[in-house]
Amino acid sequence: MFLIYFLMGLVTQVSAFDACPKCGSMEVPYPLSTDDTCGDPRYRIYCNNGVLEFLSSEGFYYKILSINPSAYKLVIKPPTIQKNTCYSADLAFGGLKLSENLPFNISTHNTVLLFNCSERILLSPLNCSSTSFCRQYEADERGSGCKGTLCCHFLKDASMTQHRIRVRVGGCTAYTSIVDLKPGDPVDAWNYGIELQWLPPNLPF
Repeated sequence: MFLIYFLMGLVTQVSAFDACPKCGSMEVPYPLSTDDTCGDPRYRIYCNNGVLEFLSSEGFYYKILSINPSAYKLVIKPPTIQKNTCYSADLAFGGLKLSENLPFNISTHNTVLLFNCSERILLSPLNCSSTSFCRQYEADERGSGCKGTLCCHFLKDASMTQHRIRVRVGGCTAYTSIVDLKPGDPVDAWNYGIELQWLPPNLPF
């Protein structure tokens, strides 16, 4: 009888360590972890004053907009762009950088728009033409602070680093990202965000 109660206690304890409590109105599904007592600590995210956030390897917090546990994905909010400078809020951190020792990476569903770029970027294979998506963004109110700067866009595909979106003075100083952007989509229908994916706990990383 003692063994049965002991095993039941273990099951209860393990289940208690599966999922973390809600953060504000957002569920925190396993393996994501906001505390050492729940989830998997390798999948750490943060609950700050009822707001769920993702911390980059450089120390910048990004608000988590949505989580899809069955697809092993979450979407974070792109940094705000300061209108008076056309600088991203994470410029001092070099943009978004993920640790390569953790199970998260940037998915291939993100179209990244870069702004206030130096002319050296024209040597890259990015789309910096007058038909670039960045021109549509500039014409919108939220992108008006970067209007007239050299801008480009690219699809974050598998041939690029899946752990960084870089901005810097002397390169491009601002960026935003749209998930699953398709040609012809109107600006007001764009899904602004940076989609991250994670490896399931049973896979090595």
